[in-house]
Amino acid sequence: MGGLKKSKPKTVFLYVVTTMVMLIMTFPFIYLVLHSFASWDQVDRKLIPSNFSLRSWTWLFGDASTSANAPWLGAFFNTIIVATVATILMMLFALMVGYALAKIDFKGKKIVNNFILFQMFFPAIILLIPQFLMITNVGLLDSYAGMIIPTAISLWAIFMYTNFFKAIPDTLIEAAKLDGATEMNILFRIVLPMSKSITTVIFLFLYTDRWTNLLWDMIVSKSDATTTLNVLISQMFGPYGTYPGPMYAASVLLTLPLIVLFLIFSKQFQDGMQFTLK
Repeated sequence: MGGLKKSKPKTVFLYVVTTMVMLIMTFPFIYLVLHSFASWDQVDRKLIPSNFSLRSWTWLFGDASTSANAPWLGAFFNTIIVATVATILMMLFALMVGYALAKIDFKGKKIVNNFILFQMFFPAIILLIPQFLMITNVGLLDSYAGMIIPTAISLWAIFMYTNFFKAIPDTLIEAAKLDGATEMNILFRIVLPMSKSITTVIFLFLYTDRWTNLLWDMIVSKSDATTTLNVLISQMFGPYGTYPGPMYAASVLLTLPLIVLFLIFSKQFQDGMQFTLK
């Protein structure tokens, strides 16, 4: 009983500290949400607004009396299209290359693997000019393809899949080959179902990174037809800089889908992170 009494203050202290840390980490998003619904005369003037309205949200979605006619809804769907297609391509490519590097013997395998590791040390920004010139020369500037194709390969995802697939027993793959399964059948019907946890981790990281990509989208997009949400938010510091409330509403719109995705796949994400930390 004495031990339980001594441990109770420690437990309470840990709960208090954990709660404080959680509040500190989540407060920026709470602030965004509160001020996206705050009256315009209270935005950024009070830590916690006392008056609320939907004016910032109606401004975003085309209220003729307040909106600057910015294509917010179109930008949101552009972001979904670009992020989803780019992430699917990155994962498919990483899945196949990672499997080949982990389970298939071919000449130059070690060179390819070392080249991928070598490339991971280079900052992506040094490729911006060559990629921009390539996109411009083939006529893909200001298009979905121009925004997606240069970002359709993730060396980090290849590295993660390669290391995970190495842990899968070779005997399982050999048994499948004896039953007449092809490499693609083995990959998508045996290996991939065994990789749900790490696939979830890779998917969430890749999707988040592509969803919030600003620099490349800003370079390629030249019209409202291809403008993504993050680019449009960055422009609010310019022509829309006098509307901080709508800027907070747009930031909530940008952040909310990522939170929903994490909540949906939180269990698989935790399982996958346990593998990556081993």
